[in-house]
Amino acid sequence: MQNFDDLSSEAAAGKAFSDQPLTILGIETSCDETAASVVRLSPQGGAEVLSSIIHSQIDDHQAYGGVVPEIAARSHVEMIEGVAARAMSEAGLGYGDLDGVGATAGPGLVGGVMVGLGFGKAVALARSLPFVAVNHLEGHAVSARLGARVDYPFLLLLVSGGHCQLLEVRGIGDMSRLGTTIDDAAGEAFDKIAKAMGLGYPGGPALERLAAKGDGSRFDLPRALLGRKDCDFSFSGLKTAASRIAQTLETEQDRADLADAVQNAIARQLAERSDRAMADYAERHVARTFVVAGGVAANRTVRRVLEEAAARRGFSFVAPPMAYCTDNAAMIALAGAERLRLGLVSDIDAPARPRWPLDEARAIADPVHPTGRKGAKA
Repeated sequence: MQNFDDLSSEAAAGKAFSDQPLTILGIETSCDETAASVVRLSPQGGAEVLSSIIHSQIDDHQAYGGVVPEIAARSHVEMIEGVAARAMSEAGLGYGDLDGVGATAGPGLVGGVMVGLGFGKAVALARSLPFVAVNHLEGHAVSARLGARVDYPFLLLLVSGGHCQLLEVRGIGDMSRLGTTIDDAAGEAFDKIAKAMGLGYPGGPALERLAAKGDGSRFDLPRALLGRKDCDFSFSGLKTAASRIAQTLETEQDRADLADAVQNAIARQLAERSDRAMADYAERHVARTFVVAGGVAANRTVRRVLEEAAARRGFSFVAPPMAYCTDNAAMIALAGAERLRLGLVSDIDAPARPRWPLDEARAIADPVHPTGRKGAKA
């Protein structure tokens, strides 16, 4: 009997250098969205999203003020089959029309990751299709290519609830870390400060709405790592200071002013570190493209400040369409399709990984957190 690894290798070899489109089902369950998408990758590298279905768990977690891992995993189990079926139906395809399956294998809440990863493997086995275990962060890295032509290489700011990194992206599976957070991610700071202000869950969008009515100049919030010349980030001091101020506020206008101050402080730090990275990147590359991806890229103030920083350095600015900033399966399908095009197929025993750095060599040689300490997911 032919085993799956042999089958995957044969399928990948047939598609790796094919001049035919590749149609991929992507599965994403790394946090609190159960998502499935069908994406078609053209031989020229253009991506067409045939379907993108997302089941949000916001209502399930709202009472707790944040994502509860066990509740998230159970919801994924209940929803994954129906979400995938809807994605296939909306695409107008059957499973037999697919060229491969990609699923998030990490990083993320490992219980949820296991659900989507197992479902993706099951579809691949049942249909004798090649399977690709996708790094969730690599999905974000390629997400801008869902809405526009973005050629490699480019400079990437990946900024979300669990991650805040600057990376040089030379191609799929070929990325170098230039900077990362040494404590909290920007999205985490947004959410936790919003929670301290009593804004509910999800906190980031609520804080952005409130900030639109505020004047942040009232508050002098701390600026992190001012003496350092690298591209690393730190948001824990800002989070602590803002949370303490939040306990003293008396009026709705006070809260709006603090929200605006927090949003401006986060955007400023992201722009300062990105500016350093752009200066370094420009010394080594003629093509200057600055991509911002991840959930925080949906924040309009952050986008505007980063776009202005890119313009000052002569970089073109690209961000994914709003629908593909937050977690979604279209980016996972695209990353899987690009890997499949190169023949990068995963074994059926590919594990679920709670932590999975994009630049594994740098993570080993220069870890952000010493051995034995628990750090950011990346």
